[in-house]
Amino acid sequence: MVGLLKGAFVFVADLIRDIDLPLKVDFLWVSSYGQSMESSGSIKVVKDLDTDVEGKDVLLVDDILDTGLTLKEIYEFLNFKNPAKLKTCVFLDKKGRRVVDFEADYVGFEVPNKFLVGYGLDWGEMGRNLPGVYSVEDQ
Repeated sequence: MVGLLKGAFVFVADLIRDIDLPLKVDFLWVSSYGQSMESSGSIKVVKDLDTDVEGKDVLLVDDILDTGLTLKEIYEFLNFKNPAKLKTCVFLDKKGRRVVDFEADYVGFEVPNKFLVGYGLDWGEMGRNLPGVYSVEDQ
């Protein structure tokens, strides 16, 4: 399982406790939002995998599928590492914001086009520790 940091760490922690199979967990740290409420459209890999995924079945896990830019680019980045199988799983899916053709294989919940925080999702690094998912009202 490959989680995308920082947002997916809470979801990954809950998800691995419900999977009754031997598995390894690794994380990619990617950035596209910075301090903003809008994706920059530019994905930066801050930390690559420590695990070799070549020939392995890989589940790529993210917190939210929004524009699709990040997940599509990271999917292609991981696919270049030659996994045997590569599937995607997202906690939240904001279909109304999609700008590229990309759908996750597994989706927790579809959500409306609102900026969300909590359960690992942040706003300028704040709010990740909130126990639920909350909408941030425009300022």
